[in-house]
Amino acid sequence: MKYWVDLHIHSCLSPCAENDMTPNNIVNMALIKGLDIIAVTDHNSVGNVRAVTEVGVRSGLMVVPGMEICTSEEIHLVCLFPDYENAMSFGKQVYDNLPQVTNREDIFGPQILMDAQDNETGRETRLLSGACNLDIETAINLVRSFNGVVIPSHVNRQSYSILNTLGSVPPEYGFKYLEFSPHRGTVPLSAQIEEFIQNYPELGSYNFIHSSDAHFLGDILEQEVALDLPDKSVQSLLAALS
Repeated sequence: MKYWVDLHIHSCLSPCAENDMTPNNIVNMALIKGLDIIAVTDHNSVGNVRAVTEVGVRSGLMVVPGMEICTSEEIHLVCLFPDYENAMSFGKQVYDNLPQVTNREDIFGPQILMDAQDNETGRETRLLSGACNLDIETAINLVRSFNGVVIPSHVNRQSYSILNTLGSVPPEYGFKYLEFSPHRGTVPLSAQIEEFIQNYPELGSYNFIHSSDAHFLGDILEQEVALDLPDKSVQSLLAALS
């Protein structure tokens, strides 16, 4: 069965996201846009995953626990997990490897923790948006040790991209999907991906997925990306992506 997805969404815990990216606002906007499955993927943290998941359960939207880690090489990876417990275990490892740098809200923005009623429960004081001390290989292996799936973020961008940073996507990392961020304009996504593969023919064996990387409510995807899954479950989704 076909399910509409957006697997890269930031909440107000990410310092670069707007404060309106609250659990209820994210879920309600996803439902308005006709989505079936989303993932909340804040920078280097899973602190708002439980709240968004609880709202999703209440509203009939499936929320996948996730994170966008920034490795020591400054490569962004979308990490998706089968449940909150595995996501939290991974999150603790990442948090323990964050630099001891205090967030400057006046520069980077607030890092707001929330409950499922959109009440602020605190603010993360350690800066989340920088690189952690885990290299890419260690991070990938750690995600998989917690039964998670890794998708390199926005591989066609100049910043925080595995392709731009390493010069290639090493096949030994075993990715099935790469995330592609389309350019705005009239050129269809499929044509943009085709042109991209012409420039990087070694990536032709990968599947490409488009996610919003939303930091603002309006950026959450419409019904643009669908995955064919046997059922609407996190297990089926992760199996299709791995």
